Amino acid sequence: MKLKKMHWFGIIAGVLIIALDVAFFRSNQQMLLFLIGIALGVVVLPFIIGIAIESGKSERTNEMFLEFTRNLAESVSAGTPVSKAIVNMKRKDFGVLNPNIEKLSNQIELGIPLSEALKTFSKEIDSVVVKRAVGLIKEAEKAGGDIDYILDSTAKSIAEVEKLKKERKSAVYGLIVQGYIIFFIFIGIILVMEFKIIPLTAGAGGLGGISTTGQDLGIGIFGGGGQEIDASQFSAPFLYLLITQGFFIGLVVGKLTEGSLKSGLKHSFIMVIAAFLISSGARLFLGAA
Repeated sequence: MKLKKMHWFGIIAGVLIIALDVAFFRSNQQMLLFLIGIALGVVVLPFIIGIAIESGKSERTNEMFLEFTRNLAESVSAGTPVSKAIVNMKRKDFGVLNPNIEKLSNQIELGIPLSEALKTFSKEIDSVVVKRAVGLIKEAEKAGGDIDYILDSTAKSIAEVEKLKKERKSAVYGLIVQGYIIFFIFIGIILVMEFKIIPLTAGAGGLGGISTTGQDLGIGIFGGGGQEIDASQFSAPFLYLLITQGFFIGLVVGKLTEGSLKSGLKHSFIMVIAAFLISSGARLFLGAA
């Protein structure tokens, strides 16, 4: 992904927060970690927004290309050559595809072969659906024959693909909600273990403790003079567990809903940052060391 102004703004703001954090809260480890989590969220947020915008643009591109293919099929079926029909499309509104279609038309008018112009067209749009459709159109134009039938079939194929994508997205929407609910329940369970259950073991030494008598055997046995368990030792492993869980759940959610691990990165970012902030915030405000 090419870095844009909003990405640089997020990076600069994040670095500034970290610098102020280190300057003013260096002695407070919990506040230091919490503000670092906020800084990371500020840095990552523009990238999440960028991925969401890119995903939305890709959907709009496929929809407009479907409309373009349908119009092209109608023009060709009326007897207009493919090249001339494409040039005529320049005057119509196809939303996000307008600049690409205008460039395609200008290349054809300048005498560039249709196959080369279509190749450039599909390369600039960079969509799997568009590349497949353009490949069919190029081959149909080379072979001749019922090109209008090929174009109509291509339009129907694109429409069917988009329909299946929307149906899949709608069908698995519940899975997205369930994934987030399960993840936040998991966070709650980990926090209960960290702040309620684990601290109870710290008092085991007062009841006889966990003796170091059996250290040579690699185990502890109850007896006098035992060492108390330090609950803070579990903080870091719990945080690593939450971050790992959030990252991979996000990837799975993206793969199920949009068929792409790249799309799942936005869910991973949200879950990882949420896990870090909730965990470090709980240690800060609940007084865990």
